[in-house]
Amino acid sequence: MVDPDIDPRRFVIDTFSGRGFSQAYIRHNPGGVPLLLVHGWPETKRIFWRVIEPLAAAGYEVIVPDLRGFGDSDVGPDGFHDVASHSRDLHALVTEGLGHEQVMLGGGDLGGPVIQDMALRFPTLTDRLVLFNSPLPYDRERMGSLRTRPAREASDYFLRQGMDGDALANELATPEQRRRYIATFYTSRFWAHPGAFMGDASAVFGPFGGTDQVDFHTEPFGDEARLRASFGGYASVFDPAQRSEPSQLARNEHVRALLLFGASDHVIYPDFDRMAAVVFPDHDGPHRLANCGHFVPWEAASDLVAHLARFGSDRLRPR
Repeated sequence: MVDPDIDPRRFVIDTFSGRGFSQAYIRHNPGGVPLLLVHGWPETKRIFWRVIEPLAAAGYEVIVPDLRGFGDSDVGPDGFHDVASHSRDLHALVTEGLGHEQVMLGGGDLGGPVIQDMALRFPTLTDRLVLFNSPLPYDRERMGSLRTRPAREASDYFLRQGMDGDALANELATPEQRRRYIATFYTSRFWAHPGAFMGDASAVFGPFGGTDQVDFHTEPFGDEARLRASFGGYASVFDPAQRSEPSQLARNEHVRALLLFGASDHVIYPDFDRMAAVVFPDHDGPHRLANCGHFVPWEAASDLVAHLARFGSDRLRPR
């Protein structure tokens, strides 16, 4: 029997083509309070596999897309894979595709800047926000005394993917090589809390550099075009030509935010929680999650569900 946590067929996958490409998404419990959950890099919608059903049971309509160029979604037809493109894609999905006037937003890593952009770009759409382990805008005046730089030794991938993406993609010439590369971010690079993707005590490492759990998350990155497209967010940091338009990342005093921090993360700011509280003055938390690193929905699924059930308790009607 397949473990449901790593079963790619666990949920029905739909598609939306309103922005000129096929965007894959899951919609679970229609009629609940709309909650859009946005994955980061190197993730797909699968990072939310453990929280979709319990969040639906709490009363949320859980909407989990693959960003353009990730998972089951097509590569962007215009060649852009930056924050603003993702933001506009998801706005179209939830408003035109699903008919919502307001949604709660959630995300980390790349998904974090995307939902921050959405909250500023489409303020009437945003009904609260949950943010974890994400890039943040820098506020020199308010963050000057905080630890705002991740470990330098953790940034090599960022520079390579952002400035030398074609050469890196050429080096990763086979599905196996691509998957082994992605597997390091779940294992040896220490983004996650130690052992977070090991599964039970009998887990052994497989052909792509990880356990069954790691293999589940790396499988979508075996595709050459999608892996290369996924570097686009990094390229847009260094090259303005890779941006469809400027992203909107700034302090937001108007949206109430639930702030969570998996503090075992070696790639995000050491003071992420305190920085996020500056960016979102109207906040719940910040809450530090025990034994949790970068991949909060997977590593601390029960904590994320409990915090979201409490955060939205005034509007939720549990099933």
